[in-house]
Amino acid sequence: MDLSTTYLGLPLAHPFMAGASPLVHNAVGARELEDGGASAIVLHSLFEEQVTLRDRGHIHHRDPLDPQFATILARFPAADEYPLTPDAYLEHIRLVRAAVHIPVIGSLNGTTSEAWMRVAADIEAAGADALEINMYDVISDARRSAIAVESDLRNMVIELKRLLRIPVAVKLSPYFTALGNLARRLDEVHVDGLILFNRFYQPDIDLDTLTIEPRLELSTSAELPLRLQWAALLRGRIRASLAVTGGVAEPADGIKALLAGADAVQQVSAVLRHGPHCFANMRDGLARFMEERHLDSVSRLKGVASFAWSEDPAAFQRASYIRTLHAWPASHA
Repeated sequence: MDLSTTYLGLPLAHPFMAGASPLVHNAVGARELEDGGASAIVLHSLFEEQVTLRDRGHIHHRDPLDPQFATILARFPAADEYPLTPDAYLEHIRLVRAAVHIPVIGSLNGTTSEAWMRVAADIEAAGADALEINMYDVISDARRSAIAVESDLRNMVIELKRLLRIPVAVKLSPYFTALGNLARRLDEVHVDGLILFNRFYQPDIDLDTLTIEPRLELSTSAELPLRLQWAALLRGRIRASLAVTGGVAEPADGIKALLAGADAVQQVSAVLRHGPHCFANMRDGLARFMEERHLDSVSRLKGVASFAWSEDPAAFQRASYIRTLHAWPASHA
């Protein structure tokens, strides 16, 4: 039985890989993930703010030593609060690359596609097998249009593809107005992969202090359907690899992601809950599923439940929506 898959052109022993997280702050953690069965590792992110502070002394074009920006920048971590400096991050890639035998993917997290992105070339030189870009930006400026946001993302991919030889993947938000069109535009400029989806961490309000406070909760299977829908819609319609992340808590979730059209599945919350051995559990669960159905390779599984051959996916979605609403009284009678 062949559990192997290809993601970003990289051969993986099976589809289940470690997403970007604090689990790989050192080479020991990376080896534990490999020993636990991870087929690849995405390193934790190097942040735009770290690079611009080092190179220009600024955070979001503001001087943190200027009193007028003190309130705005107060919530950002100080330089020594990040796990690794930009230079140490490059050395970390070298150490992890030497410590494991599975693909190692670097990660950059930011909000702009400015000169700081040229650190991507250093990440490639340090030995990363690929690069994941996470443009985590809540667009709060009401003057900034959707087309401007999407064009900036597209132009960033163009620049990175000119700069790098290693594959480039973009971690997307589900909140774009026409996600399918954006995926196609990124595919046209040869992005190597799309990751579905980034989790935007919505803040909560503390009723004691009457202030907005950050809140972090691990993902659950309840978040998976949105990922399944878009993996199914994009499968066969773009050339780029597809990865699902968020909501993959157990083998059944991972199998659904593959059936929808994912080439790979990234996991973080499950590892934080259960430890690195969860990858072996995912792999074994997939093997049992395939054996029961006499499937001899993952390639025969991927995209079986996608819309790749549907003439009108929108009509199917609309019909399903109406049927779901009409089914509510009957199912709860």
